[in-house]
Amino acid sequence: MSNLKYRLLAIVLLVVASAAALYPRSIVERTRRNGVFVYDTVKRVPLKRGLDLQGGMHLTLEVDESKGAIADKSGALDRALKVVRTRIDQFGVAEPVVQKLGTDRLIVELPGLEDAKRATDVVQQAAFLQFQITDKTKAFEAVAPRLDAIVRDKKLAKAAAPDVRGDTAKGNGLKSLFAGADSAKKGAADTAATASTGPFQRLVVASGYPGMYTVAATDEAELSGYLENEDIKAALPPGKVVRWGADSIVASGRVLKSMYVLDSRPIITGDYITDAKPNSVPIEGTVVEFQLNNEGGRRFKNETGKHVKDYMAIVLDDRVMSAPIIQSAIGTRGQITMGGKDLAAAQDLAVVLKAGSLPVPLKVAEIRNIGASLGQDSITKSITAGLIAVGLVVFIMIGYYRFSGMLAVAGLILYILYTLAALAGFNAVLTLPGLAGFVLSIGIAVDANVLIFERIREEIVHGKSLRTAIDEGFRHAMSAIVDSNVSTALTALVLYQYGTGPVKGFAVTLLAGIAASMITSIFVVKTFFLVWLNRNRTAEALSI
Repeated sequence: MSNLKYRLLAIVLLVVASAAALYPRSIVERTRRNGVFVYDTVKRVPLKRGLDLQGGMHLTLEVDESKGAIADKSGALDRALKVVRTRIDQFGVAEPVVQKLGTDRLIVELPGLEDAKRATDVVQQAAFLQFQITDKTKAFEAVAPRLDAIVRDKKLAKAAAPDVRGDTAKGNGLKSLFAGADSAKKGAADTAATASTGPFQRLVVASGYPGMYTVAATDEAELSGYLENEDIKAALPPGKVVRWGADSIVASGRVLKSMYVLDSRPIITGDYITDAKPNSVPIEGTVVEFQLNNEGGRRFKNETGKHVKDYMAIVLDDRVMSAPIIQSAIGTRGQITMGGKDLAAAQDLAVVLKAGSLPVPLKVAEIRNIGASLGQDSITKSITAGLIAVGLVVFIMIGYYRFSGMLAVAGLILYILYTLAALAGFNAVLTLPGLAGFVLSIGIAVDANVLIFERIREEIVHGKSLRTAIDEGFRHAMSAIVDSNVSTALTALVLYQYGTGPVKGFAVTLLAGIAASMITSIFVVKTFFLVWLNRNRTAEALSI
């Protein structure tokens, strides 16, 4: 009797846990908008629908060779596929599809995702992270006159030979230095001033911090064009690079951009990052906290120990995210200040840092939002067909096995509950192949009961008592049930290992159904028999 109580208690606990897993929950998410923390209540649905049932977004990415040819394009794309897949998995998209198409393209399908810009930013970002010390020698001020002279010479050469296209052919990207000389947008006074100073002395203003300068946002494009010129690059201070800041600064009603002169050799790169996560702290606001491996921690501590009280620029994809002062040697942990950006931006940055940098640049070749491949009418018909199939199974089981069939149907109801709860626990997504696997596993669950009932019937025919026949029926049918379920589970594991997208969804659903069918057919249905025997101790017959 005590054994029966424990069995019933286990069934009740499974039912309660399953109901809790399937119950929609509302959670409070905190996000930062315009510098203010906002709390939003978001409803979480346990079972999401896949791309074929609810639609989503389709991306086609291809290798970007605009900045130079790539030798082993196919091999680089294979490595990029792994990075993109890791980013998408951490991005929180359920049941994504990431696969290679030919030798230069990737296909990405994201069910239920509507924010196209955020998704493309996450998968495209190179995420090459460097930590570089800002220049303390005022090397830029020393070469600024020389840079202006180069620009002036280029301007005079163009004026002397306006039909020559050598600069354009070489990709110098130089435009007219003095807008007043090319058009009437500036007055004669500005023209006279620029003739003696030039853009690097006129437009770039020292900020008072080592290696940090400010430029009016309206002048950023002009200076960027000059800095792309090969002669300008050659005239920059040796061992120094110029990088723009990622954020804008508003001062006295003017929008300014930060420009940094940095040591070209980074003290460390993001290759050593093992973990990254977003956070909100009181003073800095939204940040991304990162952790380095042991080797990276040793290098970082050694290098930052040499540069205490120096400014260190945190450079992501050639843009300076922030440039804090080094107060003491830094080990395996650090943080990147997001400069007023919201928590979603910090989450995306953490995703790309943790997944690693792309081995090859990617660009979007095609992007489109797609609807569900099954219309609502088709979905309704599919559900109706599934209900008819389950109804026929119930009718046959009760009609053929009568009372025993009723116990099997009761176990089948719990089987459906347990399977759906297991899928919710694994954050699985319902797709059409997944639904097919679910219906198939219902047949497997009923098949186990058929084996058990037939063995019980044989034992009764051989003259054994009712209780003995039930025990022997379950015991002798066990080997056949285990063999059939194990072989099916192995097939599902192979599909899960080597399949992608909907194939994995089918495998996950089938595996969950197999586990649930083993519990209900062997444990739950036998418990129902034991309850019936306990209430009918003198019973000598069973309608089976």
